[in-house]
Amino acid sequence: MPRFTNKRRANHSAERMFDLVADVERYPEFVPMCHALKVRQRTAAPDGTETIIADMTVSFKLIRETFTSRVTLDRPNMKILVEYLRGPFSSMENRWSFEPRGDDACDVVFFIAYEFRSRMLALLMGAMFDAAFHRFAEAFEKRADAIYPRPAPAA
Repeated sequence: MPRFTNKRRANHSAERMFDLVADVERYPEFVPMCHALKVRQRTAAPDGTETIIADMTVSFKLIRETFTSRVTLDRPNMKILVEYLRGPFSSMENRWSFEPRGDDACDVVFFIAYEFRSRMLALLMGAMFDAAFHRFAEAFEKRADAIYPRPAPAA
């Protein structure tokens, strides 16, 4: 099963980076290969977590696939868990954690493990998924820089 882990220092607070990753509706604007995303259900729990059921459509050239995931936003612990429900994979798990490093920085840890249900789809999309996952953390960091501009240094 292919796995990918990336840890990057972001020059934004853990809260801001969490908010950015939690804003799944905006993914089609900047996430590699994300063509569309539709939230089906959103549920808040008393413990401060929120659960989202969402359909994400990914596309590359002539191939387009939609899959459904359960996203658990654990704001108290600065973690996001994405669990696969249905679609072209036999399994998929994605985790994010945001570790504060001062007021204006954090370490963002991204992990994903996945396996396609179809050997043909794995051959067609596998290399592109691997390349996209390598760019995921960078895409989120660039997005953070665009929407959370850093103040100019005092003269």
